[in-house]
Amino acid sequence: MSPTPFKALVLTQQEGNTRAKVERLNPTDLPEEEVLLEVEYSSLNYKDALAITGTGKIVRQWPMVPGIDLAGTVVESGNPEYAPGNQVVLTGWGVGEQFWGGYSQQQRVKAEWLVPLPNGITPRQSMTIGTAGLTAMLCVMALEDAGLTPESGTIVVSGAAGGVGSVAIAILAKLGFKVAAITGRESTHDYLRALGASELLSREEMAAAPRALEKQRWAGGIDTVGDTILARIIAETDYNGAVAACGLAAGFALPTTVMPFILRNVRLQGVDSVMCPLGRRHQAWARLAKDLPMDLLGDMEQEVGLEALPGLAEQMIKGQVRGRTLVNLKL
Repeated sequence: MSPTPFKALVLTQQEGNTRAKVERLNPTDLPEEEVLLEVEYSSLNYKDALAITGTGKIVRQWPMVPGIDLAGTVVESGNPEYAPGNQVVLTGWGVGEQFWGGYSQQQRVKAEWLVPLPNGITPRQSMTIGTAGLTAMLCVMALEDAGLTPESGTIVVSGAAGGVGSVAIAILAKLGFKVAAITGRESTHDYLRALGASELLSREEMAAAPRALEKQRWAGGIDTVGDTILARIIAETDYNGAVAACGLAAGFALPTTVMPFILRNVRLQGVDSVMCPLGRRHQAWARLAKDLPMDLLGDMEQEVGLEALPGLAEQMIKGQVRGRTLVNLKL
């Protein structure tokens, strides 16, 4: 193809500080991988915010094009499974950390990282969903694997106004579950109710250090923050309940005891979307196409171009970004 320059957000390090700048690159600058994509959309996730701001040790090599998600169209392929014109989605696999990622109008990637865009989901919708939505679906599937149904009782969701929490609430409500949402911002209450939350809990209440066992309140939970809130959710989970844990925005400690696990038969299931096997990914994307109300995606998203990402990353680290941030590579 013609070596036309294109835009990308590039991270470099200067004297130990991370610098993020939109630059013009050429196709020859891209990694030597087997599939060349025209990237249409990406998204801003908490891990991306950590990378862009340098707050977390996310980036493994420099310079780096961040963006752990992307959706686009195959331009060239050295793999028979993909042909020019195929629409694909990519999340995880160390992209945006160890390998160049989605904040680029063109990108070269490994074919084994790709998932064909599911029927019923557009490239734009797939990135409003993104890693956060895929993780949310994997969490819901983990609760189902533990035997939970809408008849089991209420599911509590922490970090409810964030990307994972927003999608999880919408899916759970669509499936018929009663959902309790934990949020630190009263301004998000109407938003969370619109997604399907029937009960709202303050972050302060749920962040209070729990006893080893508390009154049973939840059939299960989806936790995106970790630390004391996760400990309280576990301590309040019903007998035979299950909690899916996928985040550590509040910290990686878990100040709990074995008592909920051995006296109430509570299951704690870790959920990872980065290295999730392809078969499970295909199942999760198919479920998203069926069980996520697509008409709610517009309420979850804000759409930005590459230039806005450094400022929004700072806001996300401070907990000031609601829902999903869609990155339009065509802007």
